[in-house]
Amino acid sequence: MTVTGVAEARPAQPSEAGAAADPGSAGLLRPHARSFAVVVVLQVVGAVAGLAPLLAVAELGRALLAPGPADHGRVWTAVVAGAAGLLVRLLCTAASSGIGHLLDGRVQLAFRRRLAARLGRVPIGWLSGRLTGELAKLVGDDVSAVHPFIAHAPGELASAFVVPLVSLAYLFSVDWRLTLTTLVPVLLAVALVPLMMTPGRLREQRGFDAAMGRIANSVVEFVQGIAVVKAFGGGDRALRRFTAAVDEFVTAFYRMVRALSGVAAAIQLVLSPPFVLLAVLTGGAVLITGGHLAPADLLPFLLLGLGLTAPVGALFHGFDDLQGARRAVGRIREVLAVPPLPEPAHPVAPRGHRVELRDVRFGYRPDREVLRGIDLVLEPGTVTAVVGPSGSGKSTLVRLLPRFFDPTRGTVALGGADLRDIAARDLYRTVSFVFQDVRLLRASVADNIALAVPDAGRDDIVRAARRANVHDRVLELPRGYDTVIGEEAGLSGGEAQRIAIARALLADTPVLVLDEATAFADPQTELAVRRALTAPGGDRTVLVIAHRLETIADADTIVMLEDGAVAERGAPAELLARDGRFAAFWRTHLAAADGETAARPGTLRGDDL
Repeated sequence: MTVTGVAEARPAQPSEAGAAADPGSAGLLRPHARSFAVVVVLQVVGAVAGLAPLLAVAELGRALLAPGPADHGRVWTAVVAGAAGLLVRLLCTAASSGIGHLLDGRVQLAFRRRLAARLGRVPIGWLSGRLTGELAKLVGDDVSAVHPFIAHAPGELASAFVVPLVSLAYLFSVDWRLTLTTLVPVLLAVALVPLMMTPGRLREQRGFDAAMGRIANSVVEFVQGIAVVKAFGGGDRALRRFTAAVDEFVTAFYRMVRALSGVAAAIQLVLSPPFVLLAVLTGGAVLITGGHLAPADLLPFLLLGLGLTAPVGALFHGFDDLQGARRAVGRIREVLAVPPLPEPAHPVAPRGHRVELRDVRFGYRPDREVLRGIDLVLEPGTVTAVVGPSGSGKSTLVRLLPRFFDPTRGTVALGGADLRDIAARDLYRTVSFVFQDVRLLRASVADNIALAVPDAGRDDIVRAARRANVHDRVLELPRGYDTVIGEEAGLSGGEAQRIAIARALLADTPVLVLDEATAFADPQTELAVRRALTAPGGDRTVLVIAHRLETIADADTIVMLEDGAVAERGAPAELLARDGRFAAFWRTHLAAADGETAARPGTLRGDDL
């Protein structure tokens, strides 16, 4: 779900230009260029030194098999060179591998830090449109998938090019005809590579990645929601959905494997030692029997033929990993390219907390507006309740005030200042929000409540918890306010909402946005919390999505939305007397709540207003 984030006809701020120029993954790798160079140089030196023992054996064989007495100087030179090359290879390979893996750890850390920083700056509305499992896979699996690209690819690429070149230079000096014969397996393997890169193969690989994302998300949803679906008898349906995601993944996996297995097998065959030796022996036999090659000269080709193809074979063996790393980097780059919520170059401080929406328009897609020309004023000390049928734009409207999105047109002003001209730190010191879908941190209860006020004392935290009617429940936890949520104890949906409400009460911001903040609370708790949040005599500006009749009756102003526009507005009694759309909406909800109100004497009805 995309968001048309910035208002039209509004000049780009410097921060926006900086976001567009975000170097992405290239910017992350650039600081490590020297380490990459060291890894490559060490790998090249080690790869070339690794040829020394093979070259020493080849020269030793040629010296010993040559007519006449053996050249002792040539023999011992070959032995010493081979031993020295083996030692250099061991040292350089160990150093290259160690530095490469340390570099991999630093790069992965940099990726995760950059992702965390970017996810912390993108519009909150963008995050709400992403699946939890996909984001978890991005930060976890996709970053880890970069490992082959960082730790192995530089060295393997260096070896794949340098070793064959050095080997070819030596073999050409022995016999150019047999050298070309030895190259036949490599040329065949290279000719098969395009078959692994066809559009169909790439589509299958993208389908496999998409199936991986779906199964990751289905696992998260299945685990997090299993208690709810089982309580309502939906366990079988949830299991079927999870199984369907697994089946889709297996199908995508088999489709990709079937498409690649034939080509991969052919590449492995032509690069295998038996095939290479067969090619060398065939070509050598022809040349020797024809009198064009001395028998001793066949030995270098038998030894270096494998050295010629082994690095290339290793690259093909890790081809899938490299392709996966490339796709993972692409997905990481896409997230890093998401424009952050623009920060003003010259922030303006709001004067007061009067909220005004002027001709506000917004759409998640350019071709469909969700809000159409909203004009509202929220005065300090008042409660404004937004009502309307499902899909009328209520949640979208209240999410503009904490700046989950920016309007595509119009202005949302706080204290006379456009929200886009207020620094984020100042905005969230002024506006707090509690929504139905509460997410708590894996931290202590006290830390969760004090999230907006980290230096709050325990007495203040307890006072906020009491006002949110959750203090007694916290005391029942294993370590009270020091209990770590998600590790030492779990909370129900209503309890989590009350923790979030306590957080908002402790923050004590002058503007409060509520979207079904007490949806899971019992009537007594809902009444106590509502009174705490909207205490009379204060000057807090409250904007609330209201479904319950009690909340509607307590509001100072009702805003009735229909199809993204304001259908009616005014005081509850005034709108009922007008007998318009809100009155019809009220009667419908009143009829639906008749059973509940009969069981709960004292609930406000239409006649009470």
